[in-house]
Amino acid sequence: MALISLEDLEGLDDEQLDDDITDNPQPMDEEEGNRLLTHWQAVASTHQVSVPPEMTGPIQEMTRNSQQREPIPSALISTHEKMGEVLYQERVYPAGHWACVTRGEELYEQSISLGFMKLMRFICKENSAGRYLGMTVPVVSNILMEDGGAFQKNVETAFFLPAEFQSSPPRSSDPDIAIVYREPIRVVARTFFGTTTEETVGPQIRQLWEVLDLGDHFHRDRYMVAVYDNPGAPHRRNEIWLIRREL
Repeated sequence: MALISLEDLEGLDDEQLDDDITDNPQPMDEEEGNRLLTHWQAVASTHQVSVPPEMTGPIQEMTRNSQQREPIPSALISTHEKMGEVLYQERVYPAGHWACVTRGEELYEQSISLGFMKLMRFICKENSAGRYLGMTVPVVSNILMEDGGAFQKNVETAFFLPAEFQSSPPRSSDPDIAIVYREPIRVVARTFFGTTTEETVGPQIRQLWEVLDLGDHFHRDRYMVAVYDNPGAPHRRNEIWLIRREL
């Protein structure tokens, strides 16, 4: 997912753009569509990714429906706090169908950005159902780590299909997108805010291991980054997920 700060984008407010369109759900005129595309292009450029004009339709559709997001179902196992602050939670996520795409760009954030753009087109009618599927949150990226803590180039971005489509998943017109059924997972999740690049995610993983005393119950060579907010939203909410070896 394009995980980018708005610090350098003076005069552009993603939340305000969403509010403007939500308050006026009529089809956007050309000026509104161009303004929104320009905003996404400016955001994406900070991660060395370009947003082509053909993304205008999916961007408008996603923005128009930005207030309608279906949380991925989960069961809370435990919450761990220190002095009133939540350090982490342990949760179980159910089995289900995910739409997944893998990219292997030079930068981690490029892989996520380009992968999410493909998922946006799938969500916004480029599917066998021929309709907008609806958005679930969080969108999750799967990271494999090499010895020494470096990220492997290939990063998978995954979108949990809405409940309506779990029993009969739509197919994608993009051969790069696979519909995958996955078994339940049990994770330890720790929240952080801001951008998610290799430079920011790596320290978050190390900090979580410092907080925990988990022994060998969790994988050390693969992690998940869960993103809850729109790509350009300021103070975006994210989580690092450590994956338990067994439920």
